[in-house]
Amino acid sequence: MATESVAAGASGRAPLAGAPATGRVESKGLKGNAIGYISNVVISTASVAPAYSIAATLGFIVADPGVASHAPGVLLAAFVPMLLVSLAYRYLNKADPDAGTTFAWTTRAFGPGAGWVNGWAIVLADVLVMASLGSVAAIYTFKLFGWHWAETHKGAALGGCVLWILLMTWICHRGIELSARIQQVLLSFEVVMLVIFSVVAIVDVYSGNAGVGAIEPHASWFNPFAMPFHDLVVALLLGIFIYWGWDSGVSVNEESEDSNEGPGRAAVVSTVLLVLIYLLVSAGAQSYHGADFFIGESNEGHREDVLNALGKGVLGSVGVKFLIIAVLTSAAASTQTTILPTARTTLSMAKWGALPSVIGKVHKRFLTPTVSTWGFGLVSILVAVPLILISSQVLELAVVALGIPVCFYYGTTGFASAVYYRRELFTSVRKFVLVGLLPVIGGLIFYGIGIYAIKYYGHKANAEGKEYLGLTLPLWFGGIGMIVGVVLMAISRFYFRPFFSRKTETAPLGLLDAPVERAPAHLMGRGHVTHGVHLLTPEADGGADGPTAPDGDPTDTRNP
Repeated sequence: MATESVAAGASGRAPLAGAPATGRVESKGLKGNAIGYISNVVISTASVAPAYSIAATLGFIVADPGVASHAPGVLLAAFVPMLLVSLAYRYLNKADPDAGTTFAWTTRAFGPGAGWVNGWAIVLADVLVMASLGSVAAIYTFKLFGWHWAETHKGAALGGCVLWILLMTWICHRGIELSARIQQVLLSFEVVMLVIFSVVAIVDVYSGNAGVGAIEPHASWFNPFAMPFHDLVVALLLGIFIYWGWDSGVSVNEESEDSNEGPGRAAVVSTVLLVLIYLLVSAGAQSYHGADFFIGESNEGHREDVLNALGKGVLGSVGVKFLIIAVLTSAAASTQTTILPTARTTLSMAKWGALPSVIGKVHKRFLTPTVSTWGFGLVSILVAVPLILISSQVLELAVVALGIPVCFYYGTTGFASAVYYRRELFTSVRKFVLVGLLPVIGGLIFYGIGIYAIKYYGHKANAEGKEYLGLTLPLWFGGIGMIVGVVLMAISRFYFRPFFSRKTETAPLGLLDAPVERAPAHLMGRGHVTHGVHLLTPEADGGADGPTAPDGDPTDTRNP
């Protein structure tokens, strides 16, 4: 296997999926070099759906009297663990630019059982959010055209949701370039409108044109420690949702021009862009109407639709239409970029032998996952239909519940960085801090928030009074959902024995310091590796230890 891996890299052929990591793309048939760094950043940022996230969540954060005017501080605090874990994504992607991301990396660091459950966590979280994304896209379509009857009609919302999911699934199926181009258009409009809204709001406040209740921004708003700790933690549960999704840009690493470096850097950059957008928008919204705008039973509608409510005052009846389009494009974009990473996670799991091989099929013309893409789209519809039909509260609680699997797989990824690179951590202070310490701190924060979420939403009063068989809906969707994943993993052991016989691995020494190698021009065709890391170590040359040999057996370089 050692000589095979080196030969594969030299000839342009990638090693098989699941082989010991060499820093090269393990081709799964996806279209290589299809998108550039800007597209990585766009997909990462668009996946979070800034306008949709703000519209759906900001009001509920501010509505807590303990938070009040400190919403920007909450968003700043929620940014910290995201940034720390994005470092883990960057360095793990450098070693293993696998479309399965967390699934692949935790399999290498902690073993196949942990990897399988983390793959399940990604799928679970994405399925839970799809109903809300599709529903919001449908409702904002109705708002845009003034179809007021459809805004409140459950059947219209259901039909619109299904159509949006089908449309975005088809776009994802048609090719990564089309998906990336659409994302660039949607995100550009969304961000421009959010910036215009925020700047106009703040200018009106300082010029005295904002009306009664307006307050000038204050530095204390951005201090997360200016509120009770309990209120901060509860608000962080919502803050996690506002930021979640930036890892989608890393899941298209195998289709990116700079597979090792570009997607990982994009993950870090996108989190920084997001915090800047959120701080600006939250400060602008809060300044224009004041924190009291969101508090009280009479303002319940404002909490559920912050941007639409504020936009009418800031931009007027015409300008608010553009803000509605921004939320619509945001939800639509996020629907698309939720399908992209999930399809690639299940594709990777199939290629590694952790799921049936049929799930790993790739379209011969479009070079996109076929069964994975359409399968996830159809499953999303099957889950969305009952959630929407039951009630809007159930739909909201499903979104709340996704925080549990998200905290789990983000946190585990942070730990995986330190474990996988443990042989290199103490070779320099920089590596110890950036690759080990900070990702672990991020992982601990996510685990802490996840545990607190289970405790908090385990109380009926904090879960809209919805409780069945002694458990609230967030625990059913999130907690029991994860337990189902563990059970399925245990059952899968009997059907996918080669995968579950894998051993843990560590990164080859010198990988973090290795330069990026660009392939010759004649290897720039579709599906070939064009960027990789050339390992200047004995392991890379097929030495006695072999490339990234599994722990405990340096000569064991088998490829299950």
